[in-house]
Amino acid sequence: MTPQNGQAHQPVTDPHEHTAAFGRAFNSGDLEAVLASQAEGAVFVQEPGKPLSGDDARQAVKDFLALGLPMRIEDRHVYVSDDIALVIADWVVEGTAADGSRLRLAGTSTDVIRRGPDARWRSVIDNPNGTA
Repeated sequence: MTPQNGQAHQPVTDPHEHTAAFGRAFNSGDLEAVLASQAEGAVFVQEPGKPLSGDDARQAVKDFLALGLPMRIEDRHVYVSDDIALVIADWVVEGTAADGSRLRLAGTSTDVIRRGPDARWRSVIDNPNGTA
């Protein structure tokens, strides 16, 4: 997989690095790089109470990337228990939208990540509006 910026994005072996790696993948604009940060069967909660998986989740992530705006994201807390971690992170996507208007989306995510058999951490639940 080769993102637009020419750097390969791989899932990480340290759960405290997952958010930064996700941010780099998102900012590359490469859908496959973002999806590589997710475990098979992962759930993306596009809006509160509406979890998506499979092709629906893929399309929602693709639509989010299509905004073409960078994301700033930073961990607030990472809680690890064996092969599962809860990551709480603050994020902002802002800039000038394709129609010329200013756009600002922000939230605090609550994400569940899991260490796989390859020792890499991937998202199993990506909930960008996790406090809503």
